[in-house]
Amino acid sequence: MNTEATGDAAALLPDSEPHGGHGHHGQDRTWKLALGAIGIVFGDIGTSPLYAFRETFANEHHELPLDTPHVLGAISLMFWSMMVVVTLKYVTIIMRADNKGEGGSLALLALISGRGGQRRWTQGIVLLGVFATALFYGDSMITPAVSVLSAVEGLAVAAPGFHRLVVPIAVVILVMLFSIQRTGTARVGAFFGPVMIFYFLVIATLGVVSTVQTPHVLQALSPHHAVHFFMLDPLRAFLALGSVVLAVTGAEALYADMGHFGRNPIRISWLWFVLPALMMNYMGQGALLIRDAEALRSPFYLLAPEALRLPLVFVATAAAIIASQAVISGAFSVTQQAIQLGFVPRLRIDHTSAATAGQIYIPVINWALMVMVILLVLSFQTSSNLTAAYGIAVTGAMLIDNCLLAVVLFNLWHWKKRYAIPLLAVFFTVDLAYFAANLTKVPDGGWFPLMVGFIIFTLLTTWAKGRKLMIARLRESAMPIQIFIESAANAATRVRGTAVFMTSTPDGVPHALLHNLKHNKVLHDRVILLTVKISDVPYVAEDKRLVVEDLGKGFHRMILYYGFMQEADVPAALKSVDACGAEFKMMETSFFLARQTLLPSSRPGMMIWREKLFAWMLRNAESAMEFFRLPTNRVVELGSQVEI
Repeated sequence: MNTEATGDAAALLPDSEPHGGHGHHGQDRTWKLALGAIGIVFGDIGTSPLYAFRETFANEHHELPLDTPHVLGAISLMFWSMMVVVTLKYVTIIMRADNKGEGGSLALLALISGRGGQRRWTQGIVLLGVFATALFYGDSMITPAVSVLSAVEGLAVAAPGFHRLVVPIAVVILVMLFSIQRTGTARVGAFFGPVMIFYFLVIATLGVVSTVQTPHVLQALSPHHAVHFFMLDPLRAFLALGSVVLAVTGAEALYADMGHFGRNPIRISWLWFVLPALMMNYMGQGALLIRDAEALRSPFYLLAPEALRLPLVFVATAAAIIASQAVISGAFSVTQQAIQLGFVPRLRIDHTSAATAGQIYIPVINWALMVMVILLVLSFQTSSNLTAAYGIAVTGAMLIDNCLLAVVLFNLWHWKKRYAIPLLAVFFTVDLAYFAANLTKVPDGGWFPLMVGFIIFTLLTTWAKGRKLMIARLRESAMPIQIFIESAANAATRVRGTAVFMTSTPDGVPHALLHNLKHNKVLHDRVILLTVKISDVPYVAEDKRLVVEDLGKGFHRMILYYGFMQEADVPAALKSVDACGAEFKMMETSFFLARQTLLPSSRPGMMIWREKLFAWMLRNAESAMEFFRLPTNRVVELGSQVEI
């Protein structure tokens, strides 16, 4: 991969390039984007009512008494968690920290690197950001499993005879969901908004009907009920936070999906539609439990009259599928960013929509997720068991976002300490409490996302570190380009055509060029030394894509710049080049690639086991030919061995 976004912690981020990005939603109508946001962004947090309130009381981990003070306290905690974590932290503040319109941990990390420069705290911040990305993959495995399983469990409520079929039906739905990914979700996506709007209207209506029968549940909106909840039973209230936090899972998706819809449409959807609908449903479930403690087995489905429970199962299942789709698409997008930023090897990326660049499909990620999700369903069997594993990844990522936010407030926005410190204190207190409560669930399933997070963190940092070491070793043996040109240009036989030598560093002589001259003893009339660099912005404008330097005697140094959300299409870029002689004709152009074989050694750098891991990742990386869209019949690969 021709990026320089590789290395140890302080050097994991890409070089900051002076190239601007461009927005891509300026002319879209806000209401249309708000509708789309309801369908995509809020699927995860929107399906939380399926299990969050039930788990707060039914969880054997803390066994809360099912009485009015505890019910009102739980609702109050959920409401104020949504206000502090979702509304204030993400919607109001963090979403202002966009990287040319894009959000998410990697986009924020690139923003901090580009504007903050290299400082003593950079190493720790980079590692935290990478770990937050690793935790996201754990979350993307658990969300489809718990969402679909909890929705299908409604069958056992509507028709008890279906109890044994819940797990098989959930597995079938998940297999179908992952199988359609390769065809693209553009058409299905058009229905997401209307389906989710209908879902939110249904759950809000059911909540209002129940609340009207027990109106004093509205008192739960006062924060003193949350305080009273802790005063009644501090230990159980603290442990209950591990389930209460399920009400805000998906909050980080608002920030990550900002690039698709924009800041304002997401804010409008959340404040005026999604938040009220969720709270109406939670209060309705609370009112139902105050009236009938037996409803705890499934307060979400028992809100509906018996005749409507089966239709409600279908609506909830559709919402769960949409929530799962959003997380799967998010995993594809995060992986694409990680590839471009130098954290992940090249992988095959298929574009499933000619009109929408963000519609991508990564086969290896899709099938790996499917296997892990199905294993989770078969292992945990019920959504209640799965919720024990759910909170760790989410709360861990939220806690890391606080650290990144602190850097933004102090170093990028230069907030005064008297404003920033109290705000951060609130956020850290809330998120630390939730994270600590979820740590108590590690033996019951919380170990899974932590294990996934540490494995993926190891892979990400090993690839980045290994790439830096490999580039450093190649530079050690590189010959200055001017010396090479003077010595070789006149001595070698020149042949017609253009030779493009792909190189990861914009200096020195590419190894492929040296090998070609050594073995074939010829040089083409026009020689292009091409480096593709990924900037720390999502998009680079066409007029800032190219830098060309004439080295003399038919040699040209060329650098192509892309944003980390863009695909590097080298032939398409070359067709627009007119700065180095005649136009590029693919049938007269040969592309030379160097394929390195890694030899683990005892040289300082990485431990032997990480060197072997990096070598395995390099062997299984997607070919540069396919990654850069090079014409298959015009590519020559030349191998070399490198010790790291």
